Amino acid sequence: MNEILNLNPQCIWKNFYALTQVPRPSGHLEKIQQFLLDFAKQAGVEAFKDPAGNIVMRKPASAGMENRKGVILQAHMDMVPQKTPESQHNFETDPIEPWIDGEWVKAKGTTLGADDGLGVAAIMAVMEDKTLKHGPIDALITADEETGMYGANDLPEGELQGDILLNLDSETWGKFVIGSAGGIDVTARLDYQEVDTDKDDAAVRVTLKGLRGGHSGLEIHEGRANANKQMVRFVREAIEECDARLASWHGGNMRNAIPFKAEVVLTLPKENIEALKELVDDWKEDFIDEFKTIETNGIEFYAEDVETPAKEVPVEVQDNLVDAIYACHDGVIRMIPSYPDVVETSSNLAIIDIADGKAAIKILARSSREDMKDYVVKTLQSCFSMAGMKVDTAGSYGGWDPNPDSEILNLLLRVYKELNGEDGIVQVDHAGLECSVILGKYPHLDVVSLGPTLRSPHTTTERALWATVEPFWALLKKALEEIPVKG
Repeated sequence: MNEILNLNPQCIWKNFYALTQVPRPSGHLEKIQQFLLDFAKQAGVEAFKDPAGNIVMRKPASAGMENRKGVILQAHMDMVPQKTPESQHNFETDPIEPWIDGEWVKAKGTTLGADDGLGVAAIMAVMEDKTLKHGPIDALITADEETGMYGANDLPEGELQGDILLNLDSETWGKFVIGSAGGIDVTARLDYQEVDTDKDDAAVRVTLKGLRGGHSGLEIHEGRANANKQMVRFVREAIEECDARLASWHGGNMRNAIPFKAEVVLTLPKENIEALKELVDDWKEDFIDEFKTIETNGIEFYAEDVETPAKEVPVEVQDNLVDAIYACHDGVIRMIPSYPDVVETSSNLAIIDIADGKAAIKILARSSREDMKDYVVKTLQSCFSMAGMKVDTAGSYGGWDPNPDSEILNLLLRVYKELNGEDGIVQVDHAGLECSVILGKYPHLDVVSLGPTLRSPHTTTERALWATVEPFWALLKKALEEIPVKG
């Protein structure tokens, strides 16, 4: 049996362990959906899968609590599938392997899925506990949050029965989130006609990896290296100094994760190979020096000889693409004036795929202001349109406006202080939460987001501070007991 089953509270950790054994990467949720339906049946609570693929559970009020306001407990079922280069893990078939490393729970070679598996595990604990005192409870476990909040966006109106929404997807214990940024996916595409590679040219594959990556909402302000943005600096100089040509580019794999790896194949005259490899060494030194206090995992940047591809990107297209990638804004654009420690607006140059006559560049833009979100979109459209690319947007969701006078917030803060002897912290997050989308369909809800402490979600160093799960559970139980009476 896994060692995390010995952690307290066992009602959450046993459920979380069960979740780690069910494959649930975004876009492949059939197994976890059935698992949750089977769990609800065993727990004796009503449950169904809605047309959006969300799982809804309903638990009636315990005796004497029927007059309390209804609570909706909300989390998402999918997880970000990232693995280390040496891992052979298949996220569609293989279980996650959690383990305890001191004060942290981690996974072997992959993301842990505590984002948002711990939220789902807490909901499961509430649903199966026969001793809890509570009013009527709905559970909403959404589908494909990580790839575009599709479950929340397609949530049917009128499906939920409740007055209060507790989102269990925040990642710092003791902090209560009452607002978050909106976001939008921006994709630039270009089809081009490949040209023949010079028959006398050689080819190298240049790889940048070992970067920390990270969550493009929670960690965008930390100055972590974006593999695509660093790679373009090298590629441009390789073109200028070594007469290199671009054959292919693959960098990043998740829209909401800072890319930690990028790989290009370049062709060039054979006599310039050594000069290019020296250039790689020079840039490696520069990257290590620039990010010496940030990229502590050990930056790897190297060139390997490969078979020369038959085709490559035409010069004009190559130069336009490289210029656009170089010019594309990545990182923080502005902080919130009234919350100067919180990012207001940012963009993440997440994914680049250039090969076989097709180029696709994907960016996730975030802002807590709709006008600034529009500004970022138009900035990116201008940048890539000048390179002849077609720019589309999708998956737009609005920000969540904070309500510091929230009744449920004040209850949580009071209970938190009673249990922990200190004041909780109220904050606004730059990370996108489903609360804003759900509020668009159910505007009457009183909403707060909370959760135990997680670090580096969306990366292979994702970890959960196990000691924060027990006080989180204690707070959740007591808050449910003290939910106010209806109107």
